Amino acid sequence: MSGHSKWSTIKRQKGAKDAARGALFTKLGNAIAIAARSGTDPEMNFSLRLAIDKAKAANMPAANIQRSIDRVKDKDAAQLQEVMYEGYGPGGVAILVEAATDNVNRTLPEVRLAFSKHGGNLAEKGAVAFQFDRRGVIHANATGDDFVLKALEAGAMDVTEENGHSEIITEPTEMANVRDTLKNDGVEITEAELTYVPNTSIEVTDEATAGKIMRLMDALEEQDDVQNTHVNFDIDESLL
Repeated sequence: MSGHSKWSTIKRQKGAKDAARGALFTKLGNAIAIAARSGTDPEMNFSLRLAIDKAKAANMPAANIQRSIDRVKDKDAAQLQEVMYEGYGPGGVAILVEAATDNVNRTLPEVRLAFSKHGGNLAEKGAVAFQFDRRGVIHANATGDDFVLKALEAGAMDVTEENGHSEIITEPTEMANVRDTLKNDGVEITEAELTYVPNTSIEVTDEATAGKIMRLMDALEEQDDVQNTHVNFDIDESLL
């Protein structure tokens, strides 16, 4: 599961740049609008709660968040579709691309071009997804045996510690309970999301391949319709 951890770290480091050019707020707003379809009360709609928490962590203004929730009444927002694309990048790394789009005929060619331009290719539906599991992932500023035991007792599947920080893996249905239990115990939760975690990771040690992969990921992340990416590679940070 280290591939997920490394890519999450890289994306968080890129977040400030994305927010500066407004792209991140657009993606976050779409995620909130989609989640709000299942109910506009975040206390009753956990997906909406997660989307709002992610927006707040990116310093998205409260007015923007509310406007995104209100878009549930907007017929243009109602046309947004959630789409998953599957593909392979340089070195055979597996990539899942989540998109929110009002025009699949626009989004698909853009995603395909990003893959082909940077040494990758789109795959048939199901050809890549089986290499990932749907999981809840929680990041917390806490470590130690007591903390790990507390997380496991709350329902966590696994806990990985690194540099005073922990990544907690849960079943999707257990994430809300684990997150809230740890928060109520005074643990600082920095991020919580439902995501796709790779079953196994490919170690990328060649600098040229690492560069090609990162250029592909940048091209995908820069697409306005792309909401999130999930990968199975683990790149040595010294190559970045």
